[in-house]
Amino acid sequence: MALILTVLEIVAPVFLLATVGFTWVKLGFEYRIQFVTQLAMTLSVPCLIFVSLMQAEMDPSALTALTLASFAAYLGVTLVVWLCCKIGRLNTRTYMAPLIFGNTGNLGLPLALFAFGEAGLSNAIVVFAVMAILSFTFGIWLVSGEGALGKVVREPLVGATLLGALFLWQGWETPLFLTNTLSLIGQIAIPIMLITLGVAVARLSPRGLGKAAFLSLIKLIICTAVAWIVADYFALGHIAFGVLVIQIATPVAVTSYLLAEKYGADSDAVAGLVVTSTLMAVGALPLILAVLL
Repeated sequence: MALILTVLEIVAPVFLLATVGFTWVKLGFEYRIQFVTQLAMTLSVPCLIFVSLMQAEMDPSALTALTLASFAAYLGVTLVVWLCCKIGRLNTRTYMAPLIFGNTGNLGLPLALFAFGEAGLSNAIVVFAVMAILSFTFGIWLVSGEGALGKVVREPLVGATLLGALFLWQGWETPLFLTNTLSLIGQIAIPIMLITLGVAVARLSPRGLGKAAFLSLIKLIICTAVAWIVADYFALGHIAFGVLVIQIATPVAVTSYLLAEKYGADSDAVAGLVVTSTLMAVGALPLILAVLL
């Protein structure tokens, strides 16, 4: 019973905030998702990443191990998803990126924070940064047929990650007034991302939900299994192990839908994946957390 209550305390705030966004839209209130997303991705999330890394108490070797494990996990997931797409004769432009990359930002970061505290958030940011780099390069190439290395270089969250890692490695800290300012801006990120997730789900027009539900289950199994094997292989510590599994196992991100729409893939099919995998996560992620805690 104590474990169930602990898990509920972790996941309830996450899904309740997403429900706030969902309800807000259904009640007909305005929500400028493009502005809010831009605010989060160019300002609040980079501030959150930088301050969390700068103040993290992570050994450089542990940071390196988690980074390598993150790349290895995404490589493993990519290979298995590619094989499944070939066997199932699925359109790779439409399905590969959504089945590989999860919602490590909107959902993964707050889950890691609530489950493992500030140490969990620092670890989750490392996985999130790896996902962002791969998503903006390999992920865009999968959907559009062309890479976007220049976009990665220009992304504030990538710069914030590199700068935060440098400060962590050197043991530097910004002046207290600046740290407090950046921390305050960063605190916007998690609630605003969760509310935006609910808004985005409410506005999607999915189709083929039966197929989407089956593929969402396949994604959950593949991602959880691969991340678990990789975390065990790299002998990650308890927190890093749990964070890697949770981050890789997160449901399909709304950005996958936006990319599909932008580059002419089947965006309605991807919308179905976003909705069904997010709903599936409501039940699945608490179970995974119960095993990890």
